[in-house]
Amino acid sequence: MSPTHVNRLPSSPLIQFLRWWLPAIVVVAGIALAAANGFSEDSLEGGGAIVGAGLSIWLMNVLWRIGISGDDDREDELAAREYFDRHGRWPDEK
Repeated sequence: MSPTHVNRLPSSPLIQFLRWWLPAIVVVAGIALAAANGFSEDSLEGGGAIVGAGLSIWLMNVLWRIGISGDDDREDELAAREYFDRHGRWPDEK
């Protein structure tokens, strides 16, 4: 993985919190809310909505990372084409 790939996917403690802990906290809060109200119909609806919000946060992070990996593929292809223009062969050819 080149340095540009590493810079595009930061891994600070705040990013780790947003990527993993925030969705987990929201999902647990939704389950706790439903449990605190005895799993009644209304509490299940509210808890389910909160769990859905937590899963949405997680899915947004997954989709963002997939989008970033697509950018990496395009940059790799561009670098290979530039290499071809300079040397007259593809980087993986002998």
